[in-house]
Amino acid sequence: MADSNSNVVVDNMNNLNNLRKNFVCGVVEGFYGRPWTPEQRKDLFAKQQKWGMNCYLYAPKDDYKHRAYWRELYTVEEAEHLTALITEARQHNITFYYAISPGLDITYSSQKEVSALKRKLEQVQQLGCNAFAILFDDIDPEMSGADKEVFQSFAHAQVSVTNEVFTHLNQPKFMFCPTQYCSTRAVPSVQTSEYLNTIGQKLAPEIDIMWTGPKVISKVLTVEHIREVTEVMRRPPVIWDNLHANDYDQARLFLGPYCGRSPDLIPLLRGVVTNPNCEYGPNFIAINTLSQWSKSSTLTSCDNNDAVSADIRLETEGDDSSDDCPTGLSPATYHPRRALRMALMEWLVEFNRPISAFGTIQQPQIPTPVPILPSVNTCMSLTSTTTATTGPQPNINLLAEAVQDASFNPAMNPVMNSLVSENKIVVDTVPEEADTASTVSQDTSTTSGVEPMDCNPSPATSPPHNEDIMLVENGETPKVESDTEDSTTPVVDPETPEDETPTTLKKSLTLPLDTMLDNVEDELTVDDLQLLADLFYLPFEHGKQGLNILNEFNWLKMNSHLVIDHKKNDEETPKPEVQEWFDRAAKFDETAKNVKKMSNRLNKVKNRSLLYDIYPYVWDMHGVISLLNSYVKWLALGQVSSLVSNYVHGNYTCT
Repeated sequence: MADSNSNVVVDNMNNLNNLRKNFVCGVVEGFYGRPWTPEQRKDLFAKQQKWGMNCYLYAPKDDYKHRAYWRELYTVEEAEHLTALITEARQHNITFYYAISPGLDITYSSQKEVSALKRKLEQVQQLGCNAFAILFDDIDPEMSGADKEVFQSFAHAQVSVTNEVFTHLNQPKFMFCPTQYCSTRAVPSVQTSEYLNTIGQKLAPEIDIMWTGPKVISKVLTVEHIREVTEVMRRPPVIWDNLHANDYDQARLFLGPYCGRSPDLIPLLRGVVTNPNCEYGPNFIAINTLSQWSKSSTLTSCDNNDAVSADIRLETEGDDSSDDCPTGLSPATYHPRRALRMALMEWLVEFNRPISAFGTIQQPQIPTPVPILPSVNTCMSLTSTTTATTGPQPNINLLAEAVQDASFNPAMNPVMNSLVSENKIVVDTVPEEADTASTVSQDTSTTSGVEPMDCNPSPATSPPHNEDIMLVENGETPKVESDTEDSTTPVVDPETPEDETPTTLKKSLTLPLDTMLDNVEDELTVDDLQLLADLFYLPFEHGKQGLNILNEFNWLKMNSHLVIDHKKNDEETPKPEVQEWFDRAAKFDETAKNVKKMSNRLNKVKNRSLLYDIYPYVWDMHGVISLLNSYVKWLALGQVSSLVSNYVHGNYTCT
């Protein structure tokens, strides 16, 4: 009997090792906005190797020769940087997938267009790349008249081009991103979608298909859902995971752990690649915790009963915002809260690496109240953003209706090139006359649901370059002038008393290097990072301390009448409930001070590049919490109307 049990253990370990060897796990740089620099990508490769990950997908939406100018070959200088990246990835045992997105304006039936696509990928192949991807996400799902005369459907057109290119490149490692890449975009549903069924039947079986889950940003992935997708695609999917993506609302940053996906999914998937925050530095947690998840020891036969059990465990384990990690867990068992703590301890070392910052300080892109895309951030009603607003907020339902009913002329993004310098991004100014992508329909709201991260059409022309400048650490205060008159960014004032609210906004971003208070310890701690992560957690939930701030402020305001009555009656000894109010107000004040301490300690870290990625978000959060704390202190004076609690509408938390 003992020998039999030993054999079972050995077989399970062998199966697990084989699974990990074939499981694709890594990072996709697939967001809209400013791409990462070659230097940052090389740093990523080293971290991925250290954490046991095996792939990187180059797919920055606004790196102009990836999408907007996909036909153009790389210059000698660009090719050198791309070659260096491919070589660096190989040295770290990372498979470098070069992705291209021709879907904005390709004519599928044109042999000239297909030849241009082949020529572009041939060039990259000659640079040493042996893995590729063709992405047809976020495009108009309608074919041109010429294509309709040749192809039976949109899916047949994409399959024809992809299979031809795949064969032409001698069948390398290959990925394909469909236009219907999640359940909400499947028409009419995943199982009955003619598009997805055609892709599954006609696409070469060696090509992996990417999928984001039930939604563009999926809170949960279940065994049942993955099985449904696998059946339609005729192969297990590669999950393009947007859990930590923030390009749809860059007033937010996501520092929570990888969660909502049971490790029992691993045997059912071809792989998982995370598409994280636009800012490179803060992605340490997202990538590290994904690597921990992928190495979980969970291995199941995945019959129907196992699938139900896995989904039940997912629901219970995913609710980690209120409780710390349970005790007694096996070291090989994945729990989000424990994974977060382990990642934070390792991340702390990164803050002490002496790294200079290159480029202008990137201010968070505040979402405009007027919709410019046929999409709405469906997460807006779930969590608060980190940005304090001075004007009335639009009703989310009215905004959704406006988006669905209106036609839009999307604002053009700047064209960016990340392959001309190790540590700088070249940014081009785009004129209003854009013609290359003019064939893209501007009204896609009738063909896709209201989702974040919808199509962000790329610009079409390439004017003269404007290079970033290096931010010099010389004790002077670096400033970056705002591009627009109404852009406001706070200025750090270390002398601001705790009971005052830092609401002074200017048109420049001032980041002093030596503004710490003398009596504040300089060293950043793991607890500081835990607070930081809890304040900027995940799209669908706040961290434990962030949720506590919301709940406590709500309670203090709802019960402020206790203090008002106490002051009005001029009672010498406060009643127990009044004393509780003051005690909780004191704790709220302590929390606000802890946020300020964390902010001050961040200003002293040696890794200026990482600091500049995080700084605008942290300052914004500091200002919001200071404002709330000042309001609580004002309530404590008892000199307000007893009707103040009537102005609280809901609890404004994720509970």
